Amino acid sequence: MADNLVFVQYYLDCLSQASYLIGDRASGRAVVVDPRRDTGVYLADTAALGLTVEWVIETHVHADFLSGHLELAEATGARIGYGAAAEVDFPVERLADRRRISLGTVDLEILHTPGHTPESICVLVREHADDLVPHGVLTGDTLFLGDVGRPDLLGANGWTADKLARALYRSTRERLLTLPDETRVFPAHGAGSACGKNLSTETTGTIGEQRRTNYALAPMSEDEFVNAVCEGQTLAPMYFAYASVRNRESRPIFDEHAPVRALSGADADRLCADGAVLLDTRDPEEFAAGHLVGAINVGLGGRYAEFAGEVLRAENAIVLVSAPGTAVEARNRLARIGFDRVLGAVDASVFTGEQTARRVRPYEVWLGAQIVDVRGPGEVRVSGAIPGAILLPLPAFAAHMGTLDPARPTVVYCAGGYRSSIAASVLRAHGFAEVADLVGGFAAWQKSRRPVTRPDAA
Repeated sequence: MADNLVFVQYYLDCLSQASYLIGDRASGRAVVVDPRRDTGVYLADTAALGLTVEWVIETHVHADFLSGHLELAEATGARIGYGAAAEVDFPVERLADRRRISLGTVDLEILHTPGHTPESICVLVREHADDLVPHGVLTGDTLFLGDVGRPDLLGANGWTADKLARALYRSTRERLLTLPDETRVFPAHGAGSACGKNLSTETTGTIGEQRRTNYALAPMSEDEFVNAVCEGQTLAPMYFAYASVRNRESRPIFDEHAPVRALSGADADRLCADGAVLLDTRDPEEFAAGHLVGAINVGLGGRYAEFAGEVLRAENAIVLVSAPGTAVEARNRLARIGFDRVLGAVDASVFTGEQTARRVRPYEVWLGAQIVDVRGPGEVRVSGAIPGAILLPLPAFAAHMGTLDPARPTVVYCAGGYRSSIAASVLRAHGFAEVADLVGGFAAWQKSRRPVTRPDAA
């Protein structure tokens, strides 16, 4: 019966990442696809539904988050499945093209779809093995809603972006576009992910919709496709290369329930003297009102792990400064990108702060200041920039902030004020004496009718 199918999408807004639980109620057998590292949500749901996880399937080796395949296999005894071309350092079952996995009535079929990575696969889900129209296809990073997976992240093992893009052309045309239009599409990412450049805010669609609306699926030659998907990609966050390596390794199992060590201010001072980084996870407004000297501000309310991974390095020992009751969440979200060296947390409510951060409004921007724009190039092309601004996108900020003059007053801005607080705090931590960030970002600048350099002149 159709009611046998259990199908759950888990969507993490903070990483624009989707994972999936597929099960058969009658048999009690289940599969989890592309799990996040804190796997308690899958264990709780399968227990409630009376399901046993027999497989953990990865659509590819991920670069944008650390997957929970090892954690979930440890907890359930499930087999870990990858595409046949996967190169990993732990035991896996290599899933051949067109391999069928029966969960009882519910049936899965593996499609090899190289392009985003050499080992990329998609997973067809059928409520019954002989259904002509599948319930859906889990497309991983091969096909997004509005885009396809970028082919330029691997850059090793003989796979150039051009070679991967050509494989992706064939995978989309010869595999995914041969599916019935009614087939639902369940991608691994949505808008905001750096794994593509034109991702939709929707989290599900259909093959027919994508055939009509996705620029990368329009009729075109292979060469035209390569040019279309390789042009205009955003800078990849600094941590992507690290996460990709960690996802190939046999590494320690992460315990999402472990407490975070409570630290005093003196503890924090001692650890920072030994090289630890202070990471203040409060909102920019709270941070500006008072914080510990040298702290870097990445607010827990935004795309916290991603942006922390753009300005910190994985080898950094980290001391958290967090609001009461948020330290475990802050630690766990860092673990999702493989940043595991959290030494403890200082409760932000127990100190008044040693330093304030200046935030300016458009009419307060200092005359003669160096103005730094940390938005992406695409944002600048669309909306323009403050005249004379230095474009230094946040993913490149830590590596290239040495091009800025620490002796000059500096004003940092982004679209709305979240990323600029991050960048301004990094500059202060590195000795820039007079730094402010623009409250409300470029949106506030435009609203105040200040001068703007148009995209064609930016």
